[in-house]
Amino acid sequence: MNSRQNPFPDDIDRARIWEMLVERDIAAFVDQDWSMVADDFDEQRFLGIHAHNAANPDDWNAAFPSLGTYRDEWLRQAAETAATAYAEPLADGIFRATNLTEIDISGDVALARKKFDGTIRRADGSDDVLNWQTLYFCRKQNDRWRITGFVGYMKYK
Repeated sequence: MNSRQNPFPDDIDRARIWEMLVERDIAAFVDQDWSMVADDFDEQRFLGIHAHNAANPDDWNAAFPSLGTYRDEWLRQAAETAATAYAEPLADGIFRATNLTEIDISGDVALARKKFDGTIRRADGSDDVLNWQTLYFCRKQNDRWRITGFVGYMKYK
């Protein structure tokens, strides 16, 4: 399956979560446009845990205690990435490295497992390596899925 193709064509809830966490997130990141994803978060419930690529949860921390803290880091990373010259379209590389095919839903709560495993070729011939995973916690409110938090930058492979 093409990595840009939603793997849940017959499951409206999983399809919407995939669109939020993959399609819209990548487009917003590449465009450095937080406004495209701002409404995808439940600001009152939000908590972001940074795993620092460590297998041991003792090494994790609540690096993003508020949505504003996470937004600022997201924008910093988006700007840093945008300042890098790539040998291919950035969105293509991120889509290729992104996998979100496992989403557990229990009532109005979902756990989505987003994995990054790939490289994006830089114009100078080096590669950006994407190799981590994020567990997203989502809640359905008024027929709309929103992110309440995540454990991100977790070791993958």
